[in-house]
Amino acid sequence: MNHRIAFRQGMKDGIPIALGYMAVSFTFGIMAKNAGMTAFQAVFLSLTNLTSAGLITAASSYAEMAFTQLVINLRYCLMSCALSQKLDRRSAFFHRFFIAYGNTDEIFGICSCKEGKLDPFYSYGAIS
Repeated sequence: MNHRIAFRQGMKDGIPIALGYMAVSFTFGIMAKNAGMTAFQAVFLSLTNLTSAGLITAASSYAEMAFTQLVINLRYCLMSCALSQKLDRRSAFFHRFFIAYGNTDEIFGICSCKEGKLDPFYSYGAIS
């Protein structure tokens, strides 16, 4: 399968995920506004932190937030290691890096269910 077809298939398979995230994005926007964030800050946070953004405004200590983020990110680390096993051994490091960056529960679910080797561009389509 060529990369363009894999990317399109990933985007098609990712449509239900994107629709599910619509409600989450509205909720995040409201929380960011209530926390006094600017639109730029909220977008930057959303682009750099794909998980647990709600912890930012929680009444938690820094230690509690750091520990929670550590546990959550260890889980994603394990899921990313599992996905990397589905890639061709000759896949470049940057493909593994970007797939790990964009990995969420839903992305992991659809990528791990793909038959055979995982084309990195399928993941990119699903992530986008």
